[in-house]
Amino acid sequence: MRYQIELSYNGTNYHGWQLQPNVITVQEVVNNALSVIMRQPIYIEGCGRTDAGVHAKQYFGHFDSDYDLPDTFLKNLNGILPIDIAAHGIQMAAPDFNARFNATSRTYEYLITFEKNPFYHQFAARLHNVLDIEKMIEASNTLIGIKDFSSFSKVKSDVTNFNCNLMAARWYYRNDLLVFEVTANRFLRNMVRAMVGTLIQVGEGRIELEKFIEIVESKDRRLAGVSAPACGLYLVAVEY
Repeated sequence: MRYQIELSYNGTNYHGWQLQPNVITVQEVVNNALSVIMRQPIYIEGCGRTDAGVHAKQYFGHFDSDYDLPDTFLKNLNGILPIDIAAHGIQMAAPDFNARFNATSRTYEYLITFEKNPFYHQFAARLHNVLDIEKMIEASNTLIGIKDFSSFSKVKSDVTNFNCNLMAARWYYRNDLLVFEVTANRFLRNMVRAMVGTLIQVGEGRIELEKFIEIVESKDRRLAGVSAPACGLYLVAVEY
């Protein structure tokens, strides 16, 4: 049987979602917890990669097992998972369901604070400069649609197609936090952080709108800004 499971995690202590040698990842911890509960080796496939230090408020995965889930399964699983990873729901899925490839859109949020706040430490990026939010909104609007986002992708990436369909991108304030919310059918490695880092330079007046458009069209990562810190990035929604 194939199962779909919903998770959330604080990525501070992990080197991202994806299994990697010699470092601890979210996928490894979840695999181990599921294997203990089900008393058989379990391998969970995730809905996408998140970088080291990136958080997920909503994350989906799938795995196969002949284990018959008891009513207490989630309670038991959460009892094994560490405090920074939680399981919220599980259900049977179609045999061909794929948490990654069946997803139609993903939404990320990036959080920025302008004040020293111990409750945002490791959960939002702190900036000191005043930003021109209107210019950042104007630049973000130019990203909407299907485009080649090579300029915002890790240089050494295993993908062959850099086209993404950006469906929405907006900046707004949530209380004392500045939030960048972006939705697309797919994201490249480091894409959102690179976009945010470059848009911050627009807000600081270091990059004009015309130059920002040139950076996107250049497909050259070297021309874009430095990636924003991982601690401010959250995967918040996945649609199927």
